[in-house]
Formats: sequence, C-alpha cells, structure tokens
Amino acid sequence: MPALPPSGQYLVNIRQSCRNLRVASGILIEPETIKRLLISPAFTTSFERVSKDHGLLLPLKFASHLEELNFISILSLLNFASGFRVPLHTQTGRGAWDSIRALCFSLFITSTTEGDLLSAKGLQTLSTAKISELMRINLHVEKPHAKIPGVVVGELGGPLFELVTMIVDVLKETGEILEKSGYSNLGAFVVEALQEGKKVQNTSDDAAVEVILERLATAFPAFRDVYEIDRQPVYCFKKALFLVHAIHVRFGSMSPLPFPVPNTENIPVFSDNVLPSLLIHLGVINLPTNSPLSRLFPSAAPQQLDSLLGPAPPQVSKIPETVPKEGSVVTIEQSYILRAAAVDACELIVETAHGLDHSLLQEEDKRGISKLSLPDLDMWLWAVAKDRPDYRALERFVDQNSIYF
Repeated sequence: MPALPPSGQYLVNIRQSCRNLRVASGILIEPETIKRLLISPAFTTSFERVSKDHGLLLPLKFASHLEELNFISILSLLNFASGFRVPLHTQTGRGAWDSIRALCFSLFITSTTEGDLLSAKGLQTLSTAKISELMRINLHVEKPHAKIPGVVVGELGGPLFELVTMIVDVLKETGEILEKSGYSNLGAFVVEALQEGKKVQNTSDDAAVEVILERLATAFPAFRDVYEIDRQPVYCFKKALFLVHAIHVRFGSMSPLPFPVPNTENIPVFSDNVLPSLLIHLGVINLPTNSPLSRLFPSAAPQQLDSLLGPAPPQVSKIPETVPKEGSVVTIEQSYILRAAAVDACELIVETAHGLDHSLLQEEDKRGISKLSLPDLDMWLWAVAKDRPDYRALERFVDQNSIYF
C-alpha cells in the first residue's frame, strides 16, 4: 500500500493521481462526448430532480445531533458491497446501498433494546450471525454428507458469507481503534476532526476538508482507499469524501450549526462502480480497444447512445423488481483504473459545463449547467442509474474484494 498523501495535499493528489492513471491507461475523454452528454435530454430533463436524490433522508428519531452524526459516520464507513449487488437483490430484493442503509437502521433500532451497537464497544460485539440476522441474509448452505448417502448437512457459506465477514471485520477493527484512542463512538472522532478543520477553514474551504480526510485515512484502514499501480499511487478516498459531503447535506443548512460543517462544493466525486460504468455506457469514458479493459463492457455500444442520451422512457407507477444482470468481474487494479477515470471524467465534465456555449442550451437549462458542482454531478450519475429502467439494466463491473465501494 502506498504512503498517504502529504498533509494538506489530499485533494490535489486525488485529482492528479487519477488523471495520471487515466492517461497512462490510454483511456480517452473527448470534449465533444462531454458536450453531447450535457446538452442531451437525458441530462437536461432529469438533472434538477435526480441530483437531489442523495439517499440521506433518514426516517429515524435521533436524541441529538451527535447521535445522528455517528449514524451517518457508520453508514459512510459501511458504504461498500457493490460487488454483491446481484446476490443481495436475489436474497433481499435490495441493492448494495439500500442493504447497507437497512443494516444501519437495524443497528440503530436494535440499540434501544440491546445496548448501543453503534458505539465503539458495541461495534466490537457484532458477529456474522448478528449481522446476517439484521440484514435478513441466510448464510447456511446445504451440502450432501461426504460419507453418508442421502444425508444433507448445513454449513456456513453462500454468496453473501464473504460480504458479512467483511462488514464484521470493518466494524470490529474500527471499534477497537476508537476504544484504544479514547473515543466513545465514530461520531465523537469525526466531531473532533470537524473542529480541527474549522481552525484552518479561513485559509480556504478545501483546507477544512483536507484535515478531515487526513484524520479519517490516517486512523482507520477502512477509509484508506489507496492503491499502487506501476509504482505510482492512486488515491480515491470514496467513503471519506462521501462522509464529508453527507455532513454538509444533513447539517449545513442548520442555524446555528451544531458543529463546524465544511463546504464540499468543489470536492472530487465519490467514485465507485456506478460512476465509471454509467459514463462508459453514456459514451464519455472511452476505453482503449487494445486493452483488456475494453472487454469488460461487452454491451456498451455506440448504437445505444441515441436511446440512452434521449429522454427517459415513460415512467411506470412502480419499476418492477428484477435481479440485475451481473457485470464483468475485475481485478483490484482494473477497478482502480476505472474509478480513477471516473474521477477525472467528472472533473472535465464540470469544467466543460462551466464554459459551455449557452446557445447550445434551452433557457431553462442554462443556470443549472453553468453552476454544476462535482457533488451534484456525482449524485445525478448515482441516482439516475436507478431512476431509469434502461439505465438500471446496464451492466456494472464487479469487485468483491473491496471494502471501499
């Protein structure tokens, strides 16, 4: 694992390392393909509505702002499982994000009767049996007895056993670090980081974000979203960036603020498997034809673009629940290359949007596109992937070895 970025240089290292890796991998992002997306009916007719669907409306009653902050921090810590999207849909009818959110709801509600499971001590008590119970996942598989014909035995296993084990490991490790460091829960740690960020916020909005990212990545392996390819580091920090923005979304409009809230308007996107996959299908990210990467998206075809960039199909009252088609399984290196390409693509999309010729736009679309921010673009890509039935059917790459997305 490469070293973390120098103090105060996390954001620039995210952007630069992702661009360097994207270019070195031969992945092209052309200005014309970006403009085509920005002026397309797919974008202009849905952006204002869909980009506000951040998934952070919480139907829970919190005793304090700190309790809510702790909940959001744990939700961000566990914001992975994308590689298990298909088996989660098969067993629970939910995708990765909805499954993790439901788990966090269950942990919060169960804490009222079994002690605070979201505390530093509580996180360490959670077992695979408890997590599978709260997620309503069956971890028992039946196999024929090795020596007795006709006898079936049950044992732990199945397609979601690895995911539950990863969740338990992340929670226990985080709880141990918090307890050893003297914090009652993750929210208390985050509050301290927010207060430290406030001390440097007068320097720039980014300075406060830098402090929080550094504190999270330094303290917790589950937030240390970094890798090395050809002896060059690549930094994504998806979950840490998501947490910082979630704090802004949930608390930034309160008066007075319950604790310092950083400005996240210019932070990089929270790159997972959805953003790069969708940008490939929408023709923005162009994979090199002579690379194994090009074989990861066999269904992405130019002839689909007119339909995908056109208006959304007529909405039905309820999108039928179907198990999505599994995408190509990728290596860790391939997943970082694709995620890095999405980070850089979004930077270029926002840059292009701010300089776009307004004569290409309808009057009602001009203000939204000229003010486009990276977090809003991220939210649009993430939410529109579920908003349109034809987008829901698009394949996403699969990495079941990552606790970062």
